Amino acid sequence: MAGQSSLIFISGGVRSGKSRFAEILAGRMKAEYSGQLHYIAAGQPVDVEMRERIMRHQQDRELSGLKWRTWEIPKNLSPLSTLLTKNDIVLLDCLTTLLNNEFFYEDGQWEKADFPKMIVTKVMNELRQVAQQARAFIVVSNEVLGEAIGDGRLVFTYAQVLGQIHQALIKEADYAYLVEAGLPILMKGEGSP
Repeated sequence: MAGQSSLIFISGGVRSGKSRFAEILAGRMKAEYSGQLHYIAAGQPVDVEMRERIMRHQQDRELSGLKWRTWEIPKNLSPLSTLLTKNDIVLLDCLTTLLNNEFFYEDGQWEKADFPKMIVTKVMNELRQVAQQARAFIVVSNEVLGEAIGDGRLVFTYAQVLGQIHQALIKEADYAYLVEAGLPILMKGEGSP
């Protein structure tokens, strides 16, 4: 991996341990390179549960002993890419939250016929920009597609877009992991990043 960027995709169910695994992986990569650790937090403290999750993730990062530079970016990742160096390790936690923020940025935009294609293109372009500027870009996402989708058009559209982004990310990723019950399963790539 010397001298090149690496895209790492990590998915799993809610509370599967994927964020913890991603942070450990980032820490190991930091030890190998001299860059900065960057944490992109997409969550917004909109309710009590989300505030508690954000606080838990902040505490976990503090207790890790690693020096993270945290960026609160609920949407539009592109500007961050101009601030990175080729040795930086970047962790996005999480893609599903970022996508949710994009969906609800403007009332009703998700109902437009061209929205799914437009948002997949936008998010993938922004992810590529960050990946090209860093030593490694670790993208964490929830596996929500195994759940019953229901009849709602919004939920169906969201699941459709998330699935398309996951497929595009896995296609471009150097490594892809599925985390189940705290156990990371390597789905793509050889060895370890």
